[in-house]
Amino acid sequence: MTATLGTATRTFAVRDPATTEVVAVVPDGDAADATAAVDAAAAAFPAWSATAPRVRAEVLRRAYEAIVADADRLAALITSENGKSDADARAEVGYAAEFFRWFSEEAVRTEGGYGVSPAGGTRTIVTHRPVGVAALVTPWNFPAAMASRKIAPALAAGCTVVLKPAAETPLTALAIAELLTVAGVPEGVVNVVATTSPAEVVTTWLEDPRVRKVSFTGSTGVGRTLLKQAADRVLNSSMELGGNAPFVVTGDADVEAAVAGAMVAKFRNGGQACTAANRFFVHADVVEEFVARFGAHVDELEVAPLISDRAVEEVAALVDEAIADGAVVRHRGPVGDRGWRYPATLLTGVRPDMRIAREEIFGPVVTIIPWDDEATMLEQANDSELGLAAYVYAGRLQDALRIAEALDAGMVGVNRGVVSDPATPFGGVKQSGIGREGAREGIREYQETQYFSVDWS
Repeated sequence: MTATLGTATRTFAVRDPATTEVVAVVPDGDAADATAAVDAAAAAFPAWSATAPRVRAEVLRRAYEAIVADADRLAALITSENGKSDADARAEVGYAAEFFRWFSEEAVRTEGGYGVSPAGGTRTIVTHRPVGVAALVTPWNFPAAMASRKIAPALAAGCTVVLKPAAETPLTALAIAELLTVAGVPEGVVNVVATTSPAEVVTTWLEDPRVRKVSFTGSTGVGRTLLKQAADRVLNSSMELGGNAPFVVTGDADVEAAVAGAMVAKFRNGGQACTAANRFFVHADVVEEFVARFGAHVDELEVAPLISDRAVEEVAALVDEAIADGAVVRHRGPVGDRGWRYPATLLTGVRPDMRIAREEIFGPVVTIIPWDDEATMLEQANDSELGLAAYVYAGRLQDALRIAEALDAGMVGVNRGVVSDPATPFGGVKQSGIGREGAREGIREYQETQYFSVDWS
């Protein structure tokens, strides 16, 4: 396996968000490195795509085992470059490893079709083949999981890949690349380019005719730009983009359970998750109880640092604007004296038309919006260009499912604050993305359908 790190003449520093100290210096890739990565991936593709599914499956299974065995080191890397708590980092490592286990099993579940044409005289055989070299672009908020969620299905399908991790968190991706070598992934199948020039590297890939697939996780704005570039070559594209998840609590919900789910849905990774709950639509009958119970946790919660000083400034600007427009800080947690931090904050007096309720916060801020009319609440919850995740807590399962079906979201947590699982099709609707990751759908993203029409006269 090749890990293309960049030229020795250019480097960049990786900093710990909790301390702002430099933890590593990494070679900084450019267009030449991007092309070299495609050279390696294209050269390796014929042999890897022809490798028996069972062999690919066994390699992926060994990758799962290697990641689990090296969980301590990987968790420490995630904490040092991303700022997550040790518990959150370890949970991410376990989640990332599961994608290799899941797709090791999917690799051998080859599906196809055989049938008689309606007019007779021919037989139709349907099969699936790997799309080719895949360009993968991953974000900083889940550096292990986002890389694994793309690499594992691509390899299971028989594709080779070039990967650009976020400049904030390249160390985890490089470590996973090393473990894939240990697991037996051949030279050139997985290639990593770390860079502070993402547009240069990714554009090089999108313009290379040998690249047949792009899979991106990140902001909706960047996703739009990549789709425009991909359109020039009609490139097979998967996009997992932004979210602005509503969290609905009905009047008969178990408030204590809803608060427990809200803590996970909102504050995992300091709120820096595309699935994070941002807008809390709480029924008027229980809103004060919910605010009091949730607020008691917020008052004592010291959240993980944000990824950069700019991230802190952006979250602060959203909160300050909301306060100026009538929102009230009801609860606020402590903030550490080191690193890039913003305190856990709970706001009431928030209106659905405020910017803080219409944009992805990507920080530890809760906005409470009371409701008493279900139709109006659903209209407000769906009044967004984004539709990735949503959450519903209700006393009656029928009510929860009715509301879930009415929400414009690709994933809905019903009486639980987590939606992600390698065995489920992760993805959104509207401008939250195209395609799905995980489940059987995940491997299909890296395959093309082909059929043979066979004369049977």
